[in-house]
Amino acid sequence: MLVGPSPAPVLFLSPHPDDAILSCGALMRSLATTCPITVVTPFTDASPPPHTYAARSFLRRCAVPDAAALFALRRAEDQQVCGGLGAAHVHLGYPDALFRHRRPGQRVRRLLPELGHRYPTYRFDVARGRIARGDREVIESLTEAVGELIAETGARTLYCPLGVGRHVDHLIVRAVGERFPDNVVYYADFPYTQVARPETAFLHRHGLMAHSWTEGLAGKEELIRGYRSQLAALFPSGHIPAVPETYYVPRRRSSTSEISLR
Repeated sequence: MLVGPSPAPVLFLSPHPDDAILSCGALMRSLATTCPITVVTPFTDASPPPHTYAARSFLRRCAVPDAAALFALRRAEDQQVCGGLGAAHVHLGYPDALFRHRRPGQRVRRLLPELGHRYPTYRFDVARGRIARGDREVIESLTEAVGELIAETGARTLYCPLGVGRHVDHLIVRAVGERFPDNVVYYADFPYTQVARPETAFLHRHGLMAHSWTEGLAGKEELIRGYRSQLAALFPSGHIPAVPETYYVPRRRSSTSEISLR
């Protein structure tokens, strides 16, 4: 399986509460029987209002009108699901992309919230796949935090989103994973994988090979449904497809004892 030769601790980088379970829940459940797991989630909060139209639309889809209340609920859901797996969780408290402010002051944000936000729309900003210059500091800060957690936990493997779907928060976390080439295993971002494909240039640049994981898929839906606040937005039909999880490992490590694959 996608672990080292011994039951060493592992870290999962989950851009938001639910991303690691959505993409890796079956593998995580299997690993939890032998490996200490820590789920590290950077974007677990929102900035105060006024919010953009896109952010208000997101709140309506989640049926929670208050952003602070929504993210408190999402953190609680994550704590419960991770706790049920026996996994530790670390919430780093950065604002979600839709709620991240730019430098302009409060007056500008009151007049037109879009002018005061780093990613004012979803389609043309959050999902565009372009990290704002102001988020370079976020990448550096996250890299430092992840490095400290690797040292504290003794983790030998770092699971990181591949960025399928081009959500900017996922790309920021992917950029952090690139800083740890000897540890990182990338995972395909579900359910974005249902409508988008991996970035070919990134796969080639890092020499990544895909590996499928199918063990335990039947029990994954139960984990996903623990994130009740997100179900209607992610799966409008109510159906959660049971699809294999996909992981990407550099060729130079696939054939070594660092990571064994079955």
